[in-house]
Amino acid sequence: MRLKLQSPLFFVLFLLFFAISSTTNLIAQVPTANKALHQFFDDYYEESLKLFPINATYDGDTRYNDLLPNDGSISFLKEKHNFYTKYQQALKKFDYQKLNEQDKVSYDILMDITQRELGVEQFHPEYMPVTQVFSLPLTMAQLGAGTGAQPFKNIKDYDNWLKRTAQFAAWTDTAIANFRKGMKGGYVLPKAIVVKLIPQMESLAQKDSSKSIFYGPIRNFPKDFSAADKARLATAYYTAINQQLLPSYQKLKDFFSNEYLPAARTTSGINALPNGDEMYRFYIYYNTTTHKTPEQVYQTGLNEVARISAAMEKIKDSLGFKGSLKDLFEFMKTDKQFMPFKTDKEVLNAYRAILNKIQPHLKDLFGVTPKTPFEIREVEAYRAASAPPQYSRGSADGTRPGIFYVPIIDPTKINVTGWAMEDVFLHEAIPGHHYQLSLQQENKDLPKFRRFAHISAFSEGWGLYSESLGELLGCYTDPYQKLGALGGEIHRAIRLVVDVGLHTGKMTREQAIKYMLDHEAFPEQAATVEIERYMAMPGQALSYKTGELKIKELRDKYQRQLGAKFSLRNFHDALLEGGSMPLDIFERYMDEWAKHQKANAQQQL
Repeated sequence: MRLKLQSPLFFVLFLLFFAISSTTNLIAQVPTANKALHQFFDDYYEESLKLFPINATYDGDTRYNDLLPNDGSISFLKEKHNFYTKYQQALKKFDYQKLNEQDKVSYDILMDITQRELGVEQFHPEYMPVTQVFSLPLTMAQLGAGTGAQPFKNIKDYDNWLKRTAQFAAWTDTAIANFRKGMKGGYVLPKAIVVKLIPQMESLAQKDSSKSIFYGPIRNFPKDFSAADKARLATAYYTAINQQLLPSYQKLKDFFSNEYLPAARTTSGINALPNGDEMYRFYIYYNTTTHKTPEQVYQTGLNEVARISAAMEKIKDSLGFKGSLKDLFEFMKTDKQFMPFKTDKEVLNAYRAILNKIQPHLKDLFGVTPKTPFEIREVEAYRAASAPPQYSRGSADGTRPGIFYVPIIDPTKINVTGWAMEDVFLHEAIPGHHYQLSLQQENKDLPKFRRFAHISAFSEGWGLYSESLGELLGCYTDPYQKLGALGGEIHRAIRLVVDVGLHTGKMTREQAIKYMLDHEAFPEQAATVEIERYMAMPGQALSYKTGELKIKELRDKYQRQLGAKFSLRNFHDALLEGGSMPLDIFERYMDEWAKHQKANAQQQL
């Protein structure tokens, strides 16, 4: 039977009825969100905040800003084990097949988190609780400076910090006791790392109030504080700093100098530790969320180094440079044209200029941008020697900005190709970590535990992928910045080689440094800092390239599937909307997105 349309209005109404009917049918086939499961997610997140109060502080939740758990104590380790076990077992009681797609993603992410956190216990990370890169003593300095995540806006904020610092001495004693347990069992840090810890602790034990970072909050009282409040707090802070914080740092410094350094190992990798090979395989899984073997990771690294080196050779030839790539690296490391700065301010302004350059192009690649404010700051002096350029996320409510930290020891020695400035900014700041972490936190459709999750393979994979967007964002027009960008990429490929090399015994610290210097334009001091970072954090450096390759693999797959209907902007928005997740779950999540994109494209035909 042929339907005779009587008027254009009838035709419009007919199409509208058809669209509503079709949508209703589609919705009817999709399970609604499981309310009990969402309450479970909320319970998990709420309990985690109290268990890990510093995480709460960084999340912008101030309720536990006075707490500092003794996270290496036997009682805390048991409490943490019971926490993850309880939620893992309770999660299994939900009928997975009856969940909608979004709830399945959340279920899978939480299951993965509990598996990894319970799995790492067997390797006793508490036996080596302090490294030169990340540790509570360094975090306490960042929090106590008055410019970080710990707020100092009112009297309660100031009193919260006093209560938190009062618990640091107990943490220090437990950390030293755990180091001693590790010494007895053969779990010790390499000497090369310990010699970097000693000056850090010495600097933080600084008694001169004009130089100590911990006096920041009382140097900068809010204007509305009364004279009486200022006097009380100044006295309390002076006492806390001199009787609790500084003695704890001095105790750590003395322990590392006198007792731990002689016991530290001369080997570079964790393969030298008890169960070291098994430990490293687990850390590959923990950091990449994949079950790749060390050899698979190593081979991927070699292949990527060869591919990127070939691309660098092409640029070298286009420059008319006579000599090898290594000669070109040496030229880039030493020629004065690549070290143009005289002051700290000039370095910071150069990064601000990059932000201005990319700003007009961001709307072409991103339909949704963060509301969280953004700032560029210099790294604090006490950690500048060991800190790479890095991002510190803002708070979800926007009261604390996302901060791109730039280490500046001597501005005249900063090489614009060593840490290639455009490349680094795209990764650490915009559109890298600032976009990914801010949009994730701001997305109230996600359960809170996902809004504040950090899964390295995803987050660092996105950061490295962001570097590849440089040409689309108006960057890399200078061949040396393009070489620097390739240098940034090859640096992450080199990590696959040297991290595996170090921790399987293929390479010593010195051999790993040499491999890095042979394949990129990196100064030896920076290469040394990097290699020692990998020694301190086995497997963490693998997450970048592993995640980036997965994002590119999926982007290319969907381009082939969708053809002209593929939108890079939509791909980026979907990727960032879901937040940080393990790579296998991420692939399933994006496959669902691509399926919907394809269905929508077919409906429009």
